[in-house]
Amino acid sequence: MTNRLIHLVGVALVALWLPAAAQAQGITGGAQQGVEQGNDKAGPIGGVVGGAVGAVTGGINGLLGIDQRPKFRQYVIKRHVPSYRYEEPLGVGVVLPEEGVEYYDVPADYGEVRYKYTVINDEVVLVDPATRRIVQIVE
Repeated sequence: MTNRLIHLVGVALVALWLPAAAQAQGITGGAQQGVEQGNDKAGPIGGVVGGAVGAVTGGINGLLGIDQRPKFRQYVIKRHVPSYRYEEPLGVGVVLPEEGVEYYDVPADYGEVRYKYTVINDEVVLVDPATRRIVQIVE
């Protein structure tokens, strides 16, 4: 009875979460990895729960997932991307100037990240290229 209840709760969570997941970019890889790991460790129920959890850690709306950030930050540091000096306080939502900032594509290794990256005040940031708005500070 307990296994059946856990299974039903898992299915319900996935059913509620799936429409949002379908619209988000960058989570497919995390969901797939979560399903595989969950299946390996706990069978079908683990796969259902692992898929939902993996999708969240894989990234939301094209952002880098928690587990991807340190690796991506190291990738950028190794490339010696020049840092743009920005005089205002830096944070998510800040719109960067039109000129002087150079943007780079995020490699496909990090999933379907729809943003570009740059370095501002020695901080790696993801930026919406259409608006130049910072959407994530990669720590």
